[in-house]
Amino acid sequence: MSGRAAPIELVLFDLDGTLVDTAPDLAAAVNRQRRERGLAELPLEALRPYASHGARGLIGRAFGLAPGDADYEPLRQQFLDYYEQALCVHSRLFPGMDETLDALERQGRRWGVVTNKIARFTGPLLAALGLAERAACVVSGDTTAFAKPHPAPLLHALQVCGAMPARTAYVGDDLRDVQAGRAAGMVTVVASYGYMADGSDGSSWGGDFTIAQPRGLLELPGLAG
Repeated sequence: MSGRAAPIELVLFDLDGTLVDTAPDLAAAVNRQRRERGLAELPLEALRPYASHGARGLIGRAFGLAPGDADYEPLRQQFLDYYEQALCVHSRLFPGMDETLDALERQGRRWGVVTNKIARFTGPLLAALGLAERAACVVSGDTTAFAKPHPAPLLHALQVCGAMPARTAYVGDDLRDVQAGRAAGMVTVVASYGYMADGSDGSSWGGDFTIAQPRGLLELPGLAG
């Protein structure tokens, strides 16, 4: 995009792996399950790439099970219960994100969250981090009838904020984030610092921009200055 790109008035963030580093608490929940079954804990770095895919990704990595397998659903329910009990012990904003949010607010730009994480976890996590009152909108995975990569959650965020898609950027660390953002007509930004499974760097996803750290957002056309 050129330097004459339309100014961005609203920035929407994916949650896990983009706005907040939630992997330590997600990993702790699945490792608790492994311990109870007499299995050794997996190192955080082995689980981190799967954190954006929540229970499905982490149970798949930790136990080799997928939805539809006989033992999957009981494990999923237990995982969600364990995670809910300790969802903000080690979770933190990614380095530089707090300053980035401060800068957006000083510039008069609004920001919000659109995540596939269900509201049962999204609300308490954002409240614990002191972000709930700052966000212009919070759209969880069960807020609309569809989750990403469907654009419905992003379109709902636009409606809540009264924003135009061409003046909105969506930042995420997964292909589904780019797919949803493009379908909603937004500027799409790949957060390459996030939870990239299988060694992907997001370069093939078709995003408009890629940032290697949160502060890189402030240098993009429509957001710089």
